[in-house]
Amino acid sequence: MSDAIEKIRVKYEHLRSHLDERVLRLWAAVEAQSLGRGGIGQVSAATSLSRTTIYVGVSELASEKSKAATCIPGRIRRPGGGRKKLKEKDPSLLQALDELLEPNTRGDPETPLRWTCKSTTKLSEELRAKGHKVSQRTVCDLLDELGYSLQGNRKTKEGLSSHPDRDQQFIHISEKVKAFQSNGQPVISVDTKKKEIIGGFKNNGREWEPKGKPVEVNVHDFPDATLGKAIPYGVYDITANKGWVEGIRPLSNVGIDHDTAEFAVESIRRWWREMGSSVYPDAKELLITADGGGSNGSRVRLWKLELQKLANELGMVIHVCHFPPGTSKWNKIEHKMFSHISQNWRGRPLISREVVVKLINNTKTKKGLEIMAKLDTNSYKTGIKVSDEEIRQITAEKDNFHGEWNYMIRPMPSH
Repeated sequence: MSDAIEKIRVKYEHLRSHLDERVLRLWAAVEAQSLGRGGIGQVSAATSLSRTTIYVGVSELASEKSKAATCIPGRIRRPGGGRKKLKEKDPSLLQALDELLEPNTRGDPETPLRWTCKSTTKLSEELRAKGHKVSQRTVCDLLDELGYSLQGNRKTKEGLSSHPDRDQQFIHISEKVKAFQSNGQPVISVDTKKKEIIGGFKNNGREWEPKGKPVEVNVHDFPDATLGKAIPYGVYDITANKGWVEGIRPLSNVGIDHDTAEFAVESIRRWWREMGSSVYPDAKELLITADGGGSNGSRVRLWKLELQKLANELGMVIHVCHFPPGTSKWNKIEHKMFSHISQNWRGRPLISREVVVKLINNTKTKKGLEIMAKLDTNSYKTGIKVSDEEIRQITAEKDNFHGEWNYMIRPMPSH
């Protein structure tokens, strides 16, 4: 780098934060003219300002008319200068982009950030095919505005390999959810949050405290035999953006209570009584999106038997869509509800079950998320066997597409 370019670079670093774009443009033009032939190229190399910008500055210096137009108090550019943002000229652009992303969106359950597995080049091509005039660079800016970000690999994969119909199942679930929402029928996402140790134990994250006075917790994370653990089972209303957490139950030292299918369906039952029935008084059907494993797994017989009981009680057709193997972390409840609960109690020891309930109840977001939590003191037996005869009596109807993942259970006719 020549001495002249280095000197200009040093000046630019000192001035750039103190000058607006017009004054900076004029300064660059003055420096370029002082260098003579080749000055514009040298200033551009030193400051990273485009040659076009510097040429504009030179023209403004040479034209009294331009000076008069640009020297209006309080303005940097001439009135009417600059182009309107593309999203203002094409109001449906953001919605079109979000619709392309939503069925294929990935998310980490402990953070609300979303990111997409589609490239910006591919997205811009698909948008142009739909009639939107948009560049790949603009798609990058819009993705940032929508809350998406490029992410590196992270070890969250649960299965040994992806199912070949994984993406198609995501699309199937997305379309089913939209159909239910358009008909005013309830759609919920359910899952069990990870177990939490109750007592004076370290909880990851940091919270504001007086300097030098952090909250003191136990050195070892050995569960308290009396307090045990908490097992939160969540029900998230996707349309209303409201959540229900049931079963903040203690795990005793002999393992009396566990996360069972009976407990999972009881949580859905209580959600309907406490929240769902008032929001959807005319509902005839209910759609449940759930993981493929655990207490609400697609192969769990007790899960389907308990859903049959619930369908009979409510007189509603219950539809179930399971996420494919290895994709449980992409369930809506994970990054729409559980992540906010984790943020709300970060850095706070969960010293009692009552504290857990209160922290969940006070979890709210700017987008209107509200969560209710209650303590479930019931006991649920483990190892319940469901006979073949009981399974045959369930009024389950499988969908044509992956009936093991997608099915509905009709209420039995009353006698």
